[in-house]
Amino acid sequence: MAAVPRLSFALIAALALAATPIAAATRASGLCDAAASRVSAETGVPEPVLLALTRTETGRPQDGALAPWPWTVNLEGAGRWFDTPDEALEFAYEALRTGRRSFDVGCFQINFRWHGAEFPSLEVMFDPLANARYAARFLTDLYDEFGDWSRAAGAFHSRNDEFAERYRDRYERILAGLDGPSAPARDWLGGARPLVGATPGQNLIIAALSRPSAGSLFPLLVAME
Repeated sequence: MAAVPRLSFALIAALALAATPIAAATRASGLCDAAASRVSAETGVPEPVLLALTRTETGRPQDGALAPWPWTVNLEGAGRWFDTPDEALEFAYEALRTGRRSFDVGCFQINFRWHGAEFPSLEVMFDPLANARYAARFLTDLYDEFGDWSRAAGAFHSRNDEFAERYRDRYERILAGLDGPSAPARDWLGGARPLVGATPGQNLIIAALSRPSAGSLFPLLVAME
């Protein structure tokens, strides 16, 4: 496996794993939320939008709540939650070695086939912060198109109206159940435009925008997509 090229990825892996199994799991599950919070401040995408999206994509029960998980891969409609980043990377590299390029990775389940070229490496694609920044840019483009964060979240999942609507239903339930930011932050959700130019690459062209997008850990994913 290739060496991890970014210090941030190595550090978060060490922090997540240098503890008891329970503590390590708690730390790793917090990486997606920490990335979402930081990227919200950088880009202006509302924090609740990102917190709900990462849970819709990778959430699994933990301590009585739905928690996101950074070391996730969805291959051919089957989602897998790995204990460590090395395990997730090895699985993804094995998929590439066998010619399977359409899989989704990380906190926001970015598809390698359509978006992988926008990252310097697969390791960086798994980095929670890099993954979140890219998701925020994608969402910003979708918000510009649809004018609504919920519809943007649906299109983040799929360009197929039926699949997007089913995804939105789950996303909105998760959003409504968040314990996070207060009502003033939630008031943003109806129409506030994210900050333009706050992050390098804000006007990134997303190749997948013209195609239905398979690939999140959303349980209603159907391989037909």
